[in-house]
Amino acid sequence: MAVKHYKPITPTLRFKTGYNFNELSKVEPEKSLLVAVRKSGGRNNQGRITCRHRGGGHRRHYRIIDFKRDKFGIPAKVATIEYDPNRTARIALLHYADGEKRYIIAPEGLAVGSRVMSGPEAEISIGNAIPLEKVPLGSFVHNVELKKGKGGQIARSAGAYGQVIAKDGDYVHVKMPSNDVHLIRRECLATIGQVSNGDHSLIKLGKAGRKRWLGIRPTVRGVAMNPVDHPMGGGEGKSSGGRHPVSPWGKPAKGGKTRKTRKYSDKYIVKAVKKR
Repeated sequence: MAVKHYKPITPTLRFKTGYNFNELSKVEPEKSLLVAVRKSGGRNNQGRITCRHRGGGHRRHYRIIDFKRDKFGIPAKVATIEYDPNRTARIALLHYADGEKRYIIAPEGLAVGSRVMSGPEAEISIGNAIPLEKVPLGSFVHNVELKKGKGGQIARSAGAYGQVIAKDGDYVHVKMPSNDVHLIRRECLATIGQVSNGDHSLIKLGKAGRKRWLGIRPTVRGVAMNPVDHPMGGGEGKSSGGRHPVSPWGKPAKGGKTRKTRKYSDKYIVKAVKKR
């Protein structure tokens, strides 16, 4: 995928970049795999905002993605490569030999007409889902399971991949996108290859309206508010707040850990980039 640049006939277009969509098939999505989605606007079942700065955005249908890849031994042909508004990666529509249709996350290099399969007997080729014990050392994988049969949970966004670096008994050492090394059971499935649309990180929205299309509303800085609205508000002139950054409710807003301190999977992390 190549990034598209625009002629700067307006200030907005000067730095804006977009997709050229050359790799996509010009077709409508498969209706049997679409589900209507009702937006929450960041509100819970009581109508109270629990996640700020959400609302609006373009209407979407959710595409049902096959993360489990549990049709073992049945070959499938890639019918289309499509855009998915719900994720950064591209998706591929598979037509199985038994007539069933499913969407999967499209890896880099998968093209219309390619043949894919899942299961222990599948070949080591792009798009095939096989147990980690069958994956050669050094191979890139995505859509990696953490529990057998649960479906892929790791490396599903654009350009992401894990790497098989060692095998030890019942476990396989997988280098995660975060560079942590994780122990995963050898029978867990993983899909060969790197997730498509790796240039996604190079996209620049260019204008505030494009952010609104994604359903993200404006964020006002706390120091720009009045003291009644935010702990960092007020002051003469443009003050910097006068204290360490906090949330509207007084909780320190920077430097805190974003991951749960205790997780069931912590014991399977062999090498951590950051201290837990």
